[in-house]
Order: sequence, then C-alpha cells, then structure tokens
Amino acid sequence: MQFVSALLNIDKTLQVPVYQQIANGIICHIRQGTLKPASALPSSRTLATGLKVHRNTVVAAYDELYAQSWVDVYPQKGIFVAANLPEVAPRPLAKNQQVLTYPEKTHFDVRDKRLGNINLFTPGTGHTIAFNEGFPDTRLAPVELMLREYRRFASYQFTSQYLLYGPEQGSENLRIELARFLGETRGLNVKPEHVLITKGAQMAIYLAAQLLLTKADTVIAADPGYCGANEVFTQTGANLELVPVDEFGICLDAVEAVCKKKKVKIVYVIPHHHQPTTVTLCSERRMRLLELAARYGFAIIEDDYDYDFHYTSSPILPLASADYYGSVIYIGSFCKTIAPGIRIGFMVAPSNLIQQATRLRRIIDRQGEHLLEEAMANLLKNGDITRHLKKANKLYHERRDLLCSLLTQQLGNHVSFKIPDGGFAIWMKYLNGLKPKDVAGKAATMGLAVSSGKDYYYDRSHEHHHIRIGFASMNLKEMEQATEILTRAVKKLI
Repeated sequence: MQFVSALLNIDKTLQVPVYQQIANGIICHIRQGTLKPASALPSSRTLATGLKVHRNTVVAAYDELYAQSWVDVYPQKGIFVAANLPEVAPRPLAKNQQVLTYPEKTHFDVRDKRLGNINLFTPGTGHTIAFNEGFPDTRLAPVELMLREYRRFASYQFTSQYLLYGPEQGSENLRIELARFLGETRGLNVKPEHVLITKGAQMAIYLAAQLLLTKADTVIAADPGYCGANEVFTQTGANLELVPVDEFGICLDAVEAVCKKKKVKIVYVIPHHHQPTTVTLCSERRMRLLELAARYGFAIIEDDYDYDFHYTSSPILPLASADYYGSVIYIGSFCKTIAPGIRIGFMVAPSNLIQQATRLRRIIDRQGEHLLEEAMANLLKNGDITRHLKKANKLYHERRDLLCSLLTQQLGNHVSFKIPDGGFAIWMKYLNGLKPKDVAGKAATMGLAVSSGKDYYYDRSHEHHHIRIGFASMNLKEMEQATEILTRAVKKLI
C-alpha cells in the first residue's frame, strides 16, 4: 500500500486543493497503467498517513474518484480501481470516411442583417493605455467584501435553498434593502413589490420597451444619446424621434412639439450626467417633463445609471421621487457603482408594470444570480456600499480635477470642455478643425486608445468634433501618461 503514496506528489502551496491533487494523481496512474483495473487501493487512513495529510482529505479524494467512476467501493472489502474504466478506447474512422467540419452557415434561412447594426464586445487591441467612455475603476471594487459574504453563506445550513430556483422578481432581501437605499439616497418612497432585479440597466430598458411598444409606436430620445437604448427601441419596430440636448438637458419644447403631432409611448431620458454630453437635466425641465407625461400619457424611462457620483454639488432628486401619476419607470444598476461585470440592475415602477416585467423576465432569463443578489443585499444592509461610494467619490473627484487641469495646461488651445458636476467622463470638443477620427488614429499608433466619436449620434455619419473621455478608471500616473500621448497626437495633426 505504500506503493500508492509513493506515486503521488502533493504540493500544498498550489491553488489546486490537496484532495484534487490526490484524485488527479491516481487518475493519471490509472491511465498510464501503473494502477491496474480491479487492483486494491490503500484505506483512507493508510494513504493519509503516507501522504502526511488529514484523513478527511483522502476521503474527499476517494469520493471524487468514485463520483467519476474511477474506483469501485465494496463494503467491508475496501476501495479498488474500477474494473470497467470510464474512458472509452478510441476507434479509427472508417476508411475513406469524410472528415466533417462544423458548418459556417445554417441550412435554414436567417435574416443576417436583422441585428446587424448592434455593436458587440471586442477585446482590447493591444494599446498600452486607454481613455474609455467612462467606467469605474474595477481595482476599487469591494471584491473582498463580496467574497466575505459568499464565505458566510457557505457556512449556513440554509444556503442550499439559494442554489434552487427562486423568485423571478429577484431576492426579497435585496429588494427590501434596495427599496430602503433608494429611499435614503433618492427620496423614492417605494416598497419591495415595486422593484424588479435585472441583469444591468440594459435588461430593464429591454423589458420596458417590449412591454410598452408595438410596431410603428413613437419613442422620443435625445441626440446625441445612448445608442444602447436606441438599439432596443428600434428593434421593437418603433419609430425613434430624436430631439436635441443643450446645457440644461433634453429640450422639452422639441418633446412637446412631437407630442402635439404624434401619440408618444415613451420618452427616454438620462437626467444625471447625460450620456454622452454629461449635462444634468435642470429642475424646471424635470417638473415640466412630468407634466407633459401626465398630459400626453407617455411613459418616462428614467435612466439614472451614475446618480451616486457627484463631486461639486448635491444631486437633484430623480423624476421618480416627484412622480404622483405613475408615469416614471426608474432604472439603474450596480454595474457602475461596483464594476461592469457585476450584473445587478433594477427597475422601479408601479406594481402592475413590475408584474408584467417579471413575467417577461421569466421567459427570457428564468431568474438572477440568487447568491450574488443575497450578497449584495448584505452589503447594502451593512453599509458597505455606502462606504465604498464615499471612497470612490473622493478618488474620482481628484481624478476629474487632475484630468481637467492636464487638458487645460497641455491642450487648452486645441480643446474645450465644461467641467462635469459628476459621473465618469468629460465631454470634450476638438478645436481648430481637428477631427476625432484623425486624433484617434494618430493616438493609436502611439499606444493610446481614445474615442473616434462615431457612436454618439444616431446617424453615425454625422459630422461633429466631440468625444467622451473617461477619467474614473485611471489612477493619477496613468492619466498623466495618457494625456501626454493625446497631446503629442494632437500636435502632430496641427
């Protein structure tokens, strides 16, 4: 029996659990023929002594081998290498048999261009540094706090219930804590039944659009605006009416002009730090928009994706906090609060819409990540999210100020911008005939990725000189490096 322990090499410094190392080692020697089918293996106590590990570790290894059918267990006799091993011996292809490759196209008809205008994720292109469109710094994400909550759940006897199917509307604990959080931070007097947990704000926009829109309905959105929402609306077959944005937000004279001519179903608005221009919808326009919604009967989708990040003034309360008629569908997410990969968003609306949205969500995505939602509920309850936001706001404030200072010092004669009150990015205009596409191309040759400005307007061929420059995801040294490269790229084009 000492023979088996002599075959195995255990390294407790590896990330691979020791029991898995034991199981993998035995499997390897079975495959090589060192351990023959039906041969006896040492008892767990004997092997543990030989390997100088705890007996429970060997028991776990044997359980793993048994689960994979590598061993047979006979009561009062012991553990044996399986007589019939789980692997099937390969057999050669028949002579002259054609080797098939997986087809590149379907044999049935697919409308290849139906969703051809939707931008998909593309990996980085090897640039050493990037000015993104405005994302949080994932290095600040409270990952350890989330892992703490996962470890806590691992010790609970009732944790297994979170691995089963759960409520489609989302964790009740999360909806309770989120309702409280939204009340404290945004003045929303809502209950858990008014909240639907989604996978990011994008899912919430999709659910609302699918429920409210039919072909040829009218939706109003700002231009420039968030292309992700526009894509959702146009895919329903709705007609998109675009209205301008100025320094006070979406222009409501233009909104009302459309309402007088057409039956409008939805007005989509980003009231805080509008995407892409970063402007904030002023209080007067917020109240007028609510009045227009009551008069013309349209729904307002209020996308407040970065409400939590303000640096120089107190935020204006959301439209939803003053909605007395039930006109507002309030959406947001923790994808910006924590990190884009943490796919927890929410929709807040009257119960009748939430019920329908929950039913639709069940059809396309049975439920959310129950354990993740429970962990997030605890982070909200414990105040961890609030503390993280305070820390992040301070850092992002410093980064915003540094970037604005660097751009003014190094590119003051070639760009113009307004310092944003919050959010993650600056809306910057190139001067002196500089074109965003040309600057982006020149910067790319120097190792810097920066926007070419193509996705801001609905008509992507629209000529303009603006780009969004994100500052939140860079530390101070990275920002100095990126600005220096951008400056050199601009000056090479002058």
